Amino acid sequence: MQQDSPGDSGTQDLEVWIDQDLCTGDGICVQYAPDVFELDIDGLAYVKSSDDELLQDPGATTPVPLPLLQDVVDSAKECPGDCIHVRRVKDNVEVYGPDAG
Repeated sequence: MQQDSPGDSGTQDLEVWIDQDLCTGDGICVQYAPDVFELDIDGLAYVKSSDDELLQDPGATTPVPLPLLQDVVDSAKECPGDCIHVRRVKDNVEVYGPDAG
């Protein structure tokens, strides 16, 4: 039995990535989840690895730590550029963000 509901995603491995082409540089994501997001000198937001390294490759993903899930979800919901994507690792289905079903 496959579970596809976004409400179920808290118990599954999730990853997050930012589409810098759409990023407005407002920094709302950094305010919500500074352990996951960071603004770089170019004024755009990027995800950080679990060891705090800025991941600047286009489409770079980082795991969403369960304790920070709500902060990451709030970041995706409040992002003015609609550029934060949270998806399940097992099937790459977006559960939060502009492409979520």
